[in-house]
Amino acid sequence: MTHVVRSAEEVTPESAGWTYCGLRILELAAGQSETMATDGSEYVVLSLGGSAAVTVDGQTYALEGRRDVFSGPSDVVYAPRDAELSVASEAGGRFALASSRCDNRLEPAYLPKADVPVELRGAGQSSRQVNNFGIPGVLEADRIIACEVLTPGGNWSSWPPHKHDEERDGETALEEIYYFEVADGPNGPGIGFQRVYGHDGADIDVTAEIHSGDAVLIPHGWHGPSIAAPGYDLYYLNVMAGPGAERAWLICDDPAHTWVRDTWADQAVDPRLPFGATQEVTA
Repeated sequence: MTHVVRSAEEVTPESAGWTYCGLRILELAAGQSETMATDGSEYVVLSLGGSAAVTVDGQTYALEGRRDVFSGPSDVVYAPRDAELSVASEAGGRFALASSRCDNRLEPAYLPKADVPVELRGAGQSSRQVNNFGIPGVLEADRIIACEVLTPGGNWSSWPPHKHDEERDGETALEEIYYFEVADGPNGPGIGFQRVYGHDGADIDVTAEIHSGDAVLIPHGWHGPSIAAPGYDLYYLNVMAGPGAERAWLICDDPAHTWVRDTWADQAVDPRLPFGATQEVTA
């Protein structure tokens, strides 16, 4: 299995070598549209930059979108399995189509950006922002769980490292895609770094330099940190799904590093956060 996909335009369960998660990055020129059948997968459509008209089985939703991923959350459209999905952009834009194979067909839905919970997680150099647009309790879905994380330059996120690869009390088994965008600097594109490592029964070893458009595929194992190099803010979109009867994101920290959480009580949240958010922020 290839765990780092450079300039990822599309990840399918078949290309990833797993069962559920997928992601397509759709770039539309001004006036362009794309129509597809969702078949056996549910989809969440969000803007990476630009606005669109998203039509699901003849019902059109105005996706307001945003200027870029650092300009606050996007509104999102949920499209169920066995539907016709169309994305049309008058001015052009880039859109993420996060997906999961699923069993049950739900109703299409629209979530305004004002209803996307914005969470400030961690503290000090572990401070990051999480836009929870596609989690249980916010967006109804059959299997997919999705959110996006924004990390100021010089900070670490996905820290302490955690895993979710077993179905047991306090943990759910979830495949996961990390899709990255990195802010440019004055002299060109920025960089970040991603770490994934294994445990008994889960063999994986990734230490990767990350650029805009790259994806890291995590079928199992501890993952973190995601590191924003100093001077370069880091964004990633998380797409998760798994076989469990409960749609839930339940994680287990690497016990070697979970003590770090206890240090946050005496540290302030990074004042550079939140990025462009106007919603009520929870910490």
